[in-house]
Amino acid sequence: MHVNTGNQAGATPFVLGLGCERGTPADELIRLAEEALTAAKVERRSLACVASLDVRATEPAMIAAAAHFCVPFRVFDAATLEAETARLKNPSEIVFALTGCHGVAEAAALAAAGQSGALIVPKIKSAHATAAIAGGVFIESIEDVVADCEQNDSASSQPDSAWTAHAGAEMAL
Repeated sequence: MHVNTGNQAGATPFVLGLGCERGTPADELIRLAEEALTAAKVERRSLACVASLDVRATEPAMIAAAAHFCVPFRVFDAATLEAETARLKNPSEIVFALTGCHGVAEAAALAAAGQSGALIVPKIKSAHATAAIAGGVFIESIEDVVADCEQNDSASSQPDSAWTAHAGAEMAL
């Protein structure tokens, strides 16, 4: 099992990619971000930044999320996020039609993590937001984390709320 000991010298830091609809409540976005961190088994002090699409640069929920984790808020234009499409686990034509890129949370996390970064937690959703975690190649893949959680779940009757599936239609961001 991967246990994060914080940023290691030369390692790509953990990045929280976020997407949201305009007017999303800050508490909803922060809850989703916390869920993504739990799924990744990443402590909040290990986050390097929150990242998103530039049209959300002044979105109060995004600013609140970055402040909640005490990290910088980085934004990228749609062309930069679109350049990450080949590395996305969940590209969306709906998101592309609305934003000019095939994903926001995953693409922003990957763009901020750099070319050596990889998705640790692919896009998860709430009613109005998305979140994803990316980090350096020294981190286990999400498949390894899921397998470990499933193994732990089989030994316990308590479900892990971090792995709760999100229902609903595909979100715009």
